[in-house]
Amino acid sequence: MLAVFWQTLDMQMPKYQLDSSLIGSNPGLGFRPTPPEYQNVESSLIWYRASDNGNVEIWTKLIDEFLTPYTKEEDNQVDCSFDNPPPEGKVCKVPMTNWSPCVKDNRYNFKKKSPCIFLKLNKIYNWVPDMYNTSINLPEKMPDDLKEHIRGEEARGNKNTNVVWVSCAGENPADNEHIGAIQYIPRRGFPGYFFPYKNVDGYLPPVVAVYFEKPKTGVLINIECKAWARNIMYDRAERRGSVHFELMID
Repeated sequence: MLAVFWQTLDMQMPKYQLDSSLIGSNPGLGFRPTPPEYQNVESSLIWYRASDNGNVEIWTKLIDEFLTPYTKEEDNQVDCSFDNPPPEGKVCKVPMTNWSPCVKDNRYNFKKKSPCIFLKLNKIYNWVPDMYNTSINLPEKMPDDLKEHIRGEEARGNKNTNVVWVSCAGENPADNEHIGAIQYIPRRGFPGYFFPYKNVDGYLPPVVAVYFEKPKTGVLINIECKAWARNIMYDRAERRGSVHFELMID
């Protein structure tokens, strides 16, 4: 009987999906690096001393570990674009060679007090984003600079609006004063051709590097990053559709 039971299971397709599953249909947003495990405390604080090479290395090694799977090519990974989504049974590569300054050789810019923090969407089987791929009916609470970015992409007449958009900002007025300019590398969100996740071997979730150009040093900055799609519900208290972390550079 047990053998018959195992034969009825699909090891790639979960029995319960989306709203029927434990994780639901609202993907969470995660960040890296997270504080080292040896601290034995749940924390979202990225605090380092830029003048201390050993301290910088602790954080950059955590990013190295996170990105290690992205440096290994699998047989079923292919180059993808908005015009060329992956064929059935294949998954997209996540090339990171042109992500300067958010690259390993540059220590992800931590040493220069302008760190790169990496974001990813949690994987939910068969979830397909309902994207804001036009400037029509953008949500009122979407940041103005993101709205302008979408309008600019739309005006260029390309397909680059099929994206789960990302925005990061200070949580409070004082945080916004201290956070400085932000760049999103290689683009401001997660391309639609990475979805849906089908549990295919070699799949890697897309990543966005958030490059903080000149955050104020010696000050704790509370930061919230959000993912934007029509079917991503936002709840700050529950951290739904968003992630919070603090940044402090000495």
